[in-house]
Amino acid sequence: MEWIDAATAAQRLGVKPATLYAYVSRGVLRRRHGEDGRRSLFSAEEIERLARRGRPRSQPPELVIESSVTALGVDRPHYRGIDALGLAGTVPFETVAEWLWTGDRDVWAGERRTSAGPWRCEPDDGLRAAVAAQRGLPPDLLPLDRLQVITTVLGASDTLRFQLDPASVSATGRRLIAGLVDALPPLGDPQGDSVAERLWSRLCPSPATPALLTAMQAALVLLADHELAASTLAARVAASARADPYAVVLTGLGVLGGPLHGGASYGAERLLAEIAEPGQAARVIAGRLRRGERVPGFGHSVYKNGDGRGGVLLDLVRRAAPGHGRIAVGEAVLAEMRRRRLPDRNIDFALAILAAVGGMVPGAGEAIFAVARAAGWLAHAMEEYERDSLLRLRASYTGPPIT
Repeated sequence: MEWIDAATAAQRLGVKPATLYAYVSRGVLRRRHGEDGRRSLFSAEEIERLARRGRPRSQPPELVIESSVTALGVDRPHYRGIDALGLAGTVPFETVAEWLWTGDRDVWAGERRTSAGPWRCEPDDGLRAAVAAQRGLPPDLLPLDRLQVITTVLGASDTLRFQLDPASVSATGRRLIAGLVDALPPLGDPQGDSVAERLWSRLCPSPATPALLTAMQAALVLLADHELAASTLAARVAASARADPYAVVLTGLGVLGGPLHGGASYGAERLLAEIAEPGQAARVIAGRLRRGERVPGFGHSVYKNGDGRGGVLLDLVRRAAPGHGRIAVGEAVLAEMRRRRLPDRNIDFALAILAAVGGMVPGAGEAIFAVARAAGWLAHAMEEYERDSLLRLRASYTGPPIT
């Protein structure tokens, strides 16, 4: 079989490379990686067959935005060409965020990979106001709702938020993400200075083992970006209107909580909470299906054959807490889903297992997702600031006749 590169495939189809990758995400085309692990290759026969048939019309047209931030593979994202699964558990979240923002290969230098220095929110008026705002909120409020309040207060207090050059946005991103973590009510003492270590102390009263902290770090890395997910598209639209970085992140947070997006991890947490022991998994899943409900944490609109991020994170949690009762419940759920030939687990399910094993507060998975994805939203915002052109979608009118 002949394999051709992306540029040749796009030329034969008469489309832009971004459209080519959109066909991959919709399952219209298959691709594989070249021997160097970086180039995308396409079957020449499949491209010719699609060219003869014409552009696919089986699904609604998609908005295609050119971006150099993240490409989606068969089961995983690649951050500026680097496999995100290979970074998980080995590289700090802070380094991955810097890579998404700058594409500067110097961030991989040893001294930069371990430095958490710039990722502190100084105890200024903004942070103090965000902390004070938390005290007036209901004690049982989910962390994601708290993060929206924190973002608003931090943004209102930052006089540098309207500087939209890349270096300024990167600096704002460090302050913002650190502030999101540090303004949450502490439940325990941080075991270090990294974002992962400080966030753990805000979501769990018990200290983490080194292996569980590795899993937390991996979760942040794996969730840092995912191309044009719904929240990222909303964030890009906001940035295209020159909204400041805090407003961009606030826009993303508003979309993230939907049950078909980041809120799926909270749904998966609740599913696991219904199952006291492994023998109850079949009954709980059967009940959900009987009511016509989705089983949260399973299936993915892009990864039809399994979400590789979920597999990596779940393996890290298994190794961190072998024999844990919550892992046994998770394995029973996985087995029941396989028995019914239902979709495979995704990263939301693995995130819920991490939260359950760690003894985290309800909604912790959403908070991990939100803190991580703020890095991606800002990377996409930088592209829109540079593009300096409003993203203006058009509607296909289906209302009453115009008179």
